[in-house]
Amino acid sequence: MWPRQSGGLLRMALLAVVGSVLMALSARTQVPMWPVPMTMQTFAVLVIGMAYGYRLAGATLLLYLAEGAVGLPVFASGGGIAYFAGPTTGYLVGFFVAAVLVGWLGERGWDRSVPLTFVAMFGGTVVIFALGVAWLSIFLNDFQAALANGFSPFIIGGFVKIALAAAVLPLVWKLAIGKRSV
Repeated sequence: MWPRQSGGLLRMALLAVVGSVLMALSARTQVPMWPVPMTMQTFAVLVIGMAYGYRLAGATLLLYLAEGAVGLPVFASGGGIAYFAGPTTGYLVGFFVAAVLVGWLGERGWDRSVPLTFVAMFGGTVVIFALGVAWLSIFLNDFQAALANGFSPFIIGGFVKIALAAAVLPLVWKLAIGKRSV
């Protein structure tokens, strides 16, 4: 999806804005928990990564993180630079890394079948939780508490989001573009 000509730059900028809005909306779709709320952000990250490719997905997530850093209320509990010193910092970094990874795999054909899409998105989810739990364990100074509060409650929901995104995305490609096989 990355622009190869100057006319595509505006399109890419608009797609990045749309993706950052999707991220902000998905942050507001949540089940409040402490220290990490359950949101639809992982679903949005995976879909953005697979749909946009690694360059545009990375740019979109950087835009989203920058919006939050300057104080726009795009994160699950608001925004501001102080948010990057809180319990969810690792997840935010993981969103960027996962979007790039999933986008990179998507550009290599992993978006063309449900099983490969599932595996790619599972990998992205592992990245999000690995970085999220690692940071949370530093924040809480307790690895077991980080697992109990930042991973265990999200396992079932994570699989549901992966399965939903993996099942829907190849079908959307087939309907929207017609050249990708399911």
